[in-house]
Amino acid sequence: MPEEEIESAPTAADIPRRTDGLELLGRYQGVEYEDLVYLARRGDGQMVQLSFLLFLVIQEIDGVRPTAEIAQRVGRAFGKDVSADNVRHLLEHRLQPLGIVAEPGAPTAVTSDAPRNDLLLGLMGRRTLVPPPAVRAAARALAWLHRPAVTATVLAAAVAMDLWLFLVHGAMPAVLHSLSSPLPLLTVFALIVGSLVFHEFGHASACHHAGATPGRIGCGLYLIWPSLYTDVTDVYRAGRAGRLRTDLGGVYFNVVYMLALLAGYAVTGHPVLLAAIYLGHFEIFEQLMPTARLDGYYILTDVAGVPDLYGRVGPLLRGLLPRRARGDRPAEPVPALTRRARITVTVWVFTLVPLMLADLGYGLWNLPRITATALRSLDARLHTATAATVGGHPASALVAALGVVLLALPFAGGGWLTVRLLRAVGRRLRPAGDALARSAAQYLVVRAKRERDQT
Repeated sequence: MPEEEIESAPTAADIPRRTDGLELLGRYQGVEYEDLVYLARRGDGQMVQLSFLLFLVIQEIDGVRPTAEIAQRVGRAFGKDVSADNVRHLLEHRLQPLGIVAEPGAPTAVTSDAPRNDLLLGLMGRRTLVPPPAVRAAARALAWLHRPAVTATVLAAAVAMDLWLFLVHGAMPAVLHSLSSPLPLLTVFALIVGSLVFHEFGHASACHHAGATPGRIGCGLYLIWPSLYTDVTDVYRAGRAGRLRTDLGGVYFNVVYMLALLAGYAVTGHPVLLAAIYLGHFEIFEQLMPTARLDGYYILTDVAGVPDLYGRVGPLLRGLLPRRARGDRPAEPVPALTRRARITVTVWVFTLVPLMLADLGYGLWNLPRITATALRSLDARLHTATAATVGGHPASALVAALGVVLLALPFAGGGWLTVRLLRAVGRRLRPAGDALARSAAQYLVVRAKRERDQT
């Protein structure tokens, strides 16, 4: 490395800067890639996969070191000579397009055109419910529940509970009792909400048990429904076993919650608790489905050793098209998968896509009837809530109001989803529109010049 390249005063354009909020997570352990993969998380929450060389480069960027010094430090760590021009090339053609390094002279905020995977399937409008310090304190207090002996005891007790509930006592009488009047229905609803919150502490405590640090617990909008989430990004530093334990921590805590409800029923004999246990099983089944971005999806990603299953759908389907139909579409380099992982991803994609298309087609076909029925039900519940409020029946009024909210949420979420879809389409069409506008402007300039020359 020439000495004058380091000693000469660098310009501001020659000092690269990370984008705001970038977090380096290190090597992704236990994945099914042929080469080593390193992970970083952008300030907007998007996970980015990096090669070892790219990770070394971004690791040395601190907003102070010039490219020449970065090249020297990267070369020592990489074991090969790396020049300042090599670093500039990686910055311009690899790291800046990924949105993790700011362009020279540009703001360090993540730009709106930075690449994002599964835009429509991400959690939007995130808000913090429990801040990280409180989550970490609760995770430390609850981590003992993930000890092997405790886990085995809980699972054995859950099997005994289900045998008694479904084969001996019966679950439906408790459910029917809860539907018979407003107050039991409100109680069951509150217990289900409590189960959803406790579910998130299961992820956080499992993350802590795996040796990682959990972040906040928050809420957002997933497709058209509100959803809770726990920031367990730090668990990517752990091995596959730790990530799987974290993935399963939520449904495991659902089981713990149901056992606590069963203990409450043993003391009080109130059937509402059994109804909440029964409905809690559906919550677990829903979470374990690997189609939506719920716990089952993350379990499958860690079993397969591929962290971006939805990001593989497009490339896999485009790979089936003829070369001429694919076009010259630039894409982020994707690490090569092992044979086992390729088979798993292919089976998942060809199962997921028909299910999603069938679900979308069914919804669109029945949309007029579903909308009309929902509007009639919404109007009926509004009248019920008004009559119950005027008649002095607060429990009935609250149940009707909850019904109004639950019916209105899909409409609000659907509207937001439509806006996001239009924005996504607009971003895809913007480059073509800009090119068309430039061509039209050039044509007008050339035509005006010709007319001026003729006159």
